[in-house]
Amino acid sequence: MEFGLFVEFPSREGTTQAQIFKDSMELIQAAEDSGSEGVWLAEYHFDPGRSVLSAPVTVAGAVAARTKKVKIGLAVHVLPLRNPVQIAEEIATLDHLSDGRLDFGIGRSAFPRIYQGYGFDYSESRDRFDECLEIILKSWTEERFSFKGKYYQYDDLCVVPKPLQKPHPPIRIGATSADTFEMVGRMGYPIFINPSRVATLLDLKPLVADFHQAREKAGHSGQVDVGLRVPVYVAETKEKAYSEPKESTMFQMQRLINVITQSIGEAGISAGDDRAAQAERLKAMTYEDVLANMVVYGTSESVVERLQELQEELGLTQVIYEVNFGCNVPLEHQIKAVRLINEKVAPNLN
Repeated sequence: MEFGLFVEFPSREGTTQAQIFKDSMELIQAAEDSGSEGVWLAEYHFDPGRSVLSAPVTVAGAVAARTKKVKIGLAVHVLPLRNPVQIAEEIATLDHLSDGRLDFGIGRSAFPRIYQGYGFDYSESRDRFDECLEIILKSWTEERFSFKGKYYQYDDLCVVPKPLQKPHPPIRIGATSADTFEMVGRMGYPIFINPSRVATLLDLKPLVADFHQAREKAGHSGQVDVGLRVPVYVAETKEKAYSEPKESTMFQMQRLINVITQSIGEAGISAGDDRAAQAERLKAMTYEDVLANMVVYGTSESVVERLQELQEELGLTQVIYEVNFGCNVPLEHQIKAVRLINEKVAPNLN
């Protein structure tokens, strides 16, 4: 099973934006030095209390220049917010600069407010996503192409450079809502799961089954990667593993409740996406509930055991671990957790 560090360049009270970038790059370097197979970069917009990572492609270029071995993933690049030809050019360039270490994680985001900031209607996000992806693939795999869609039209374009990896960098699509699992299955791409809407991690099992079933019905065969982004925290004792990230974790739970509540009733939210019920379920959770059902915290031995269970139940091939769930874990604790994960956990799951 492949392990990669999820990084969102988090804002923290009393920390300057300049220090956020320095701290996050230090954490990424610690991940490479301790043997992490990948580093995955988030994308956030218009949320100064959460993150400064609004330009992940630019940051990925800096990561490529400072590292030698780790894969560099986008988790996820929100396609409908930008011109697809520009995305194709920048991602292909990044693929060369990283010597082919790039993984292209994509999605459309689950929250409408970032679309409002860019002047787009969230109800258009799925159709825009589909057109963007088709154009990007044509840009990479065809010498010249034309395209006429609802939102984008191009005539006889030759996009350069083409990616270093052939036919293009690995693509995986982010999934949070139930209908997205089936959509990604039909498309045949690997899946990148954000479990923030389920009550327990094992509640993902039927959704992953829907993904595989839709994939099979669409005629796709062979093995496919199933990746899970999950908070993981390892310390020398169970007491430390539970206490050190507690405040940050519960802060994140409240923030998640707020974001979900604010999006209730927004245009473009699918009928089956009951956000009011999701928010109420999260409100009822204690820290003990979170520890039991939503995160993987503990000693290296207990974390290995829990991840093995998730690997078997969900068919995971990839874990994208998040050591700063809530953005308030001190940097030194994050670095220590990253080293323990790569030295004590990952070798026992590969």
